[in-house]
Amino acid sequence: MTELALRFAKTLAGHYSNAAQSQCDPIKYAHINIYFRPLPWEVFNGPGFYSEQSYDHDPWRPYRQGVHRLIPSEQTQVVENYGFDTPIRLAGGGFTPELLKIIRADRLKQRCGCAMHFRETAPGCFSGGLEPGQICLVPRNGRRTYLVSEVLVDRERWISRDQGFDPATDELQWGSEHGPLQFERVASFESDITAEWVSRMAEKETDSNIII
Repeated sequence: MTELALRFAKTLAGHYSNAAQSQCDPIKYAHINIYFRPLPWEVFNGPGFYSEQSYDHDPWRPYRQGVHRLIPSEQTQVVENYGFDTPIRLAGGGFTPELLKIIRADRLKQRCGCAMHFRETAPGCFSGGLEPGQICLVPRNGRRTYLVSEVLVDRERWISRDQGFDPATDELQWGSEHGPLQFERVASFESDITAEWVSRMAEKETDSNIII
């Protein structure tokens, strides 16, 4: 694994909370937790994560879940997005990682058009957005919308904004009207990125460079 990709993976791996933002203005901002848990290498035979977002008062019913494969490169870190066939069985996996043992690659379905592309814009700070094309479709209130997602993450914070737009008119249909959500890192999971996780990635990159 390249130094950049390893730095990104360790930055991403954590628990983030917008408790401070919510407490300052609870009418505009709900209290939300975001978890990004590194997965065992065997899920993708490569680096991967499980993500979960939930309201603080209802942690066992996350409103967003995802399984992600990290595709590293020298410039852009691509985080692919996958759905799981029985997401309810993973609910709470952000803070109960034992639940993630049931994840199998053959039970995942890629969410086409929904990969996030991240670049390091300052040392240790990564800025990301959805892949081009406006084809990450999200149903909301019985209507199809395309998602626009922006994330800024470093070792201390996670700033994000998700919005849904009408595919025909490009009019905003849902999303925060009060600006981005401001999260603080409350725990790091980088210790889950074990030496094996890193060394096996390095071996895979070495193998891919062998010319036959």
